[in-house]
Formats: sequence, structure tokens, C-alpha cells
Amino acid sequence: MITTGVTGGTWRASVNAWGAIEPWDGSPVLDWHVAADDRWHTPADEPAVRQKRLGGTAVVETRVRIPEGDAVHRVYSVAAHGGLTIVEVENASPLPIAVAFTRGDLLTALPPTAPIQGITLPSGSIAVPVGHKATVTVALRHTHPAAGTLPGGMPTATGVVRGWTTTTEQASRLLLPDAPVGPRVVAARCELLLNGPAHPDDDPVAFLIALGQLVRMGDGAAPWVPDVAHALEMAAKGDVRDWTLAAALDAAEIVLARAGEERARRDLGAMRLRLAPSLALPADEPLDATLYALWVERRLGVATGAGGDLLPAGLPVGWEGTNFEVYGLPTSADSTVSFAVRWHGARPAVLWEQTGGPVQLRASALAPEWVSADVKGETLWPVPPGLAPADGGSFS
Repeated sequence: MITTGVTGGTWRASVNAWGAIEPWDGSPVLDWHVAADDRWHTPADEPAVRQKRLGGTAVVETRVRIPEGDAVHRVYSVAAHGGLTIVEVENASPLPIAVAFTRGDLLTALPPTAPIQGITLPSGSIAVPVGHKATVTVALRHTHPAAGTLPGGMPTATGVVRGWTTTTEQASRLLLPDAPVGPRVVAARCELLLNGPAHPDDDPVAFLIALGQLVRMGDGAAPWVPDVAHALEMAAKGDVRDWTLAAALDAAEIVLARAGEERARRDLGAMRLRLAPSLALPADEPLDATLYALWVERRLGVATGAGGDLLPAGLPVGWEGTNFEVYGLPTSADSTVSFAVRWHGARPAVLWEQTGGPVQLRASALAPEWVSADVKGETLWPVPPGLAPADGGSFS
């Protein structure tokens, strides 16, 4: 399921596979049904239901097939008016429809007028007409829900998508040949922003990795310092010594750097030398969404302690000849690199720019002889060996 809510608020709900909203506070589910020209359509029972996150964000679009088109249902939450979850239903067909909602404590632009006939619904359900090519909007208050008039000037789905995208791309922005990869990273970050990290006692490594993402997306670092110290202590006692521990230590250093904890960073450096985690990345993607986001980033570029290594696992399958861009990859706790790849025949031309304190960049898998500590520049790498990644992996 997909989580909806607003950062900074406590109300949360899940959007299930057909678009119904399941609040975590135990209040009734907000489901939907469509009266079309042929019959009532119940999305939970319809075979032609398609759902996606818009741009990978926490704006969820669900489509149900109706005669000559679709009923398009969108869910997103906004902080306005104390917190609202908004539901839009667009009639993408040339025939009028009616939409029934299984809760009556909704804000609506106009009083519900369509009668509910031909279907059994929970007590208190309401229905509203939707003309052809029109859209109806309702909203559920996060606190003290009650029927009323929908305020004007509400944020649009497009604007909310833009807001989520802007927030998540503070960590990094990925414009990649594998089109689903960037939105999957955005989706993982949206879920993290709404659900928070794992508890450090349950999984200190996962906690640190998630916290690093949160801080890179703009969360304050200083309040987390005691938890970081506790998680590092727990992680040092554990058995994990693979790339996830290396990523967790990198994340912890980013948090400590942004909190101005220089002494703690020195202690962390000694811990890193003692634990000596592996930097080697697995070819197969992790199942955990937050780990997936880090796995993608670290296949694009990784901090090595002596600088940054670009595309350390080589070129993913199918990327040859295709331009791509990466922005804001950490190369140290204080530095990031952005780079673009353009192709000159079979050779990748790389343009880069560093922010923060510049570090030495290299490309151990694709251009072993190339190194540069320049803040910005461009270079032409050799033809990738076999035009395939070193370990045979891909992002697909």
C-alpha cells in the first residue's frame, strides 16, 4: 500500500490497490464507486484497475475502465486548513457518471445531489454527479472530520507532485535511461518522509541509512545526534560488515557533519577503520525500498574515503549510447558531485561539477586511469569494456 499524509503532521492513511483510503486512526475507510452508463462499477471488484504514483510521489492515481473511457481517481494530502486528504475523480469519458463515497463527513464544493440507487453502500454514503470530461473534488479533514463546504484555492495534484519532487530531490536527482528507477527512488523517499526511519534498536544499520536520506532531504540533523550515537554503538556490535554498513557509516557522518559534531566525526573515522566494511555492491537490487534508493545511488557514485568513484559497478545493461544525468551524489560528508554522460560514438563524455569541498574523482570500472580533483570539468572516457557493467547487473 501507499502512505498518504503530510510531513509535520501525525495523521496517516494507506491508499490500497483500488484507491480506497484506510486511515491509521481506525476511522472508517473512504471507498469509492462509479455509476456509469452501463452499471455500477466497484473498483475493488473491477479487473481493469490501473494504479500509479504520479512521478513516484505520494500522489496516487487509480483508473477504472467505464464505457468509452476511464474514471480517474486521485488521492493526495495537503497541510492547508489543518490537514486535508483530497480526492479528485475525473470523468475521462464522453458520458456523465456519478461517484459514490462511503463516508459522508467530507468537504464538497456543492451539496451531494445524486441519489444512490442500484448498489448497497454503508450508511451515510454520499454521491455526486460528474459531467463528461469534468472533475469532482472532495476532501477529508485529518482532525474532526465533518461535512462542509470545500474551501477554494486548494492545492492541485500537479502542485503537490511538484512539492514532493522538490523535497525528495534535495537528496539527489536522477535522470536515468531506466525510466522507472528515478520514480522508484522518489517513492521510497516519500514513504520515508511519511513513515520515518526504523527504530535504532530494531535495525541500527537501516536506521542510519534512512536518517541519512531524511537529513539530505532537509530534516534537521542536531536532534538526531544522540540516536546516531546509539545506533553506531549497536551497529558496531552486530555482524553486518557489507555495503549496507558502509552506507550506514557514510550516512551517520553526513548527519554528524551537518550537526557540527566534529569530535564525533573523528570517533566515527576510527570506528570505520576498525570495522572495515566492504564497499562491494551486490548485482541484485535490495527488496527494502530505502536500501534500494541507496543501492541505486551507490551504483552511480560512491564515497570511498579517498574521494568519489563514479559508476563503480560499471555501465548498467542497456545504457550504452543513452545520455543521462545525476545530481547531488555524496562523495564525502561535506561534498557532492553532479555529472552528465553524453556519447561520442562508443565513448562516454563525462561532464561534472562538485559542490562543497572538492574531492578526487575517479572511475575505477570505466576509466581506471582517469582522476580529477577539479571542481568542474569534462573528459572523454574509453569505450566501456564490452559495453556492459563489470558485474553484469542492471537497474531493471
